[in-house]
Amino acid sequence: MIHEISAEHLSIERVGEIIEKGMKLALSDDARNRIIRCRKYLDEKIANSPVPVYGVTTGFGSLCKVSVSKDQLSQLQINLMKSHACGVGERVPNEIVRIMILLKVQSLSYGFSGCKLDTVERLIDFFNEGVCPIVYKQGSLGASGDLVPLAHLCLPLVGLGEVEYEGKIMTGAQILEIKGWKPIELASKEGLALLNGTQNMGAFAVWSLLHAQRLSEWADKIGAMSLEAYDGRIEPFTEAVHLVRPHKGQIETAARMKELLEGSELIRQPKVHVQDPYSFRCMPQVHGTVKDTIRYVKSVIDTEINSATDNPTVCPDEDLIISAGNFHGEPIALPMDFLAQALSELANISERRIYRLVSGTRNLPDFLVANPGLNSGFMITQYAAASVVSLNKSLAMPSSTDSIPSCQDQEDLVSMGANAAIKLYKVVLNTERVLAIELFNAAQALEFRRPLKSSPVIEQMHADFRKVVPFISDDDVMYPHIEAAIQFLRK
Repeated sequence: MIHEISAEHLSIERVGEIIEKGMKLALSDDARNRIIRCRKYLDEKIANSPVPVYGVTTGFGSLCKVSVSKDQLSQLQINLMKSHACGVGERVPNEIVRIMILLKVQSLSYGFSGCKLDTVERLIDFFNEGVCPIVYKQGSLGASGDLVPLAHLCLPLVGLGEVEYEGKIMTGAQILEIKGWKPIELASKEGLALLNGTQNMGAFAVWSLLHAQRLSEWADKIGAMSLEAYDGRIEPFTEAVHLVRPHKGQIETAARMKELLEGSELIRQPKVHVQDPYSFRCMPQVHGTVKDTIRYVKSVIDTEINSATDNPTVCPDEDLIISAGNFHGEPIALPMDFLAQALSELANISERRIYRLVSGTRNLPDFLVANPGLNSGFMITQYAAASVVSLNKSLAMPSSTDSIPSCQDQEDLVSMGANAAIKLYKVVLNTERVLAIELFNAAQALEFRRPLKSSPVIEQMHADFRKVVPFISDDDVMYPHIEAAIQFLRK
């Protein structure tokens, strides 16, 4: 299957589909023409312009006052890529690197960046042939674009840097030789077009949103199973309650809970208790707010990945080459911090439900084992969840409120959006772990309510889960079961 890069809207769901299905990329005729037209305009402008053009015939950042002769313009771009490849820390996962390539091609295809056609096509070759540049997580300030990670992404175009191909790490020069590709000869401005931009932040954001939506759906289903196992009440999900405070996510969550619990024997049985703890009865308010947050962040990232974000911006129709700030990550840095906070809360409320299930209340055995004392049961699963939740709270502290000036103070306010992206990625994984632990506990607790049954939906989910994680009668090594629960959420 082939996805055609064009000026048509690229949705976040479509990005996920392209990656998941292993689709190939190709430029539409319109995108090809836009790229060629912009490059032709830029070449003519350079040939005829009596004044220096930032990043095209000058140095970069605070070196913008230093002009560069025409015979050195290609070397200027290669030097830019070399000097900016200062990444440190862990590697960016290949799946996210592939999203980076896709988003970079999409941004360049609009014809406002001045890249040559062969440069864009080589990025597409990398994507289609499974060539994954080695990119490191740390080094970007998220302001002059993602300079450092995008330098690592694009170094192999000229035979530098490293890539992973068919499970092996090799140099950029080696992959070009294997594929029979010549190194790209960068023209003026191309280094900036490749390195400026928000595609590193954007790729992390897209990946995180796709998983956040999945985890939000799971949180409702797992929360419903926990409610049943805890002998919870249905009244807090009554529509009339939420219509008087009509936040969209809250209404959606309440309706979803009613739907999930339809036909349950457990929910219909008489209750001794008149009220449930917040972690159960406030699921519409908490889970719903997370839904609303995802919706908002998604709208921002959707705009971002359908934009040209390098600098300077080349506008052939207006006969303008403007040095401005579309590379600045502030528009997505704050939303990514917001999403991390929301997902942290999703994990937080999940851990509280775990605690209730193991607390030995409402006729559930202590730590969910029939013979506590000899067996510790699920005692330490709550410890593990609490540890992860605590870490999430630290990671949810915003990165976007910080700034460290750089480039001799020319770049005096930076977004730290790349740090927000890295932290969001970690929060997503941590939230998945906590929800998996809750499912592990909820499935165990539900069995102590037999012979009564939950709803058909919850019982089916329980039966599917039991195919990979057993009921724990006596103490067992728990971490393989937790990992199996994590994998269950992914499938």
